[in-house]
Amino acid sequence: MAAQFTPNTKTLYDFTVKDAKGNDVDLSVYKGKVVLVVNVASKCGLTNSNYEELNQIYLKYKDQDFEILAFPCNQFGAQEPGSNEEIADFVCTKFKSEFPIFDKIDVNGENSAPVYDFLKSGFYGILGGDIQWNFSKFLVDKEGKPVDRYYPTTSPLTIERDIQKLLGLL
Repeated sequence: MAAQFTPNTKTLYDFTVKDAKGNDVDLSVYKGKVVLVVNVASKCGLTNSNYEELNQIYLKYKDQDFEILAFPCNQFGAQEPGSNEEIADFVCTKFKSEFPIFDKIDVNGENSAPVYDFLKSGFYGILGGDIQWNFSKFLVDKEGKPVDRYYPTTSPLTIERDIQKLLGLL
């Protein structure tokens, strides 16, 4: 999904979130990296293909200033019912994922995480600015600015060329 982003004075680096263990993580630690932010779920029909492809991309580019940030969310069909510990265990055991898993959050509604409100601002999909389903993806450049939003059904491998461009590999 090619989308236009409305300029915003904030960047991804202006936010602090909780990791899966409840520790604060200042997202400025990712300054200078291309970041793919994904709302994930363990019991979704898109889970296997997305995690497998996210892992492939992560392993290929993690040493080239690329990061994936996974935010579990239970707002869509209650497909992420576990605790943070259960979710992290599932992802690390079943998929051998190495990218960071954060605290379970809401991505829509009045309890939407501020970082997701920021990511959604200016990017509109079928449901306006709201996230449509599990595995919606936001690509953020090295300056912390969102540059694209992808639908849940977008294969992570099809985003690879966009990642390569932001990394300066093309």
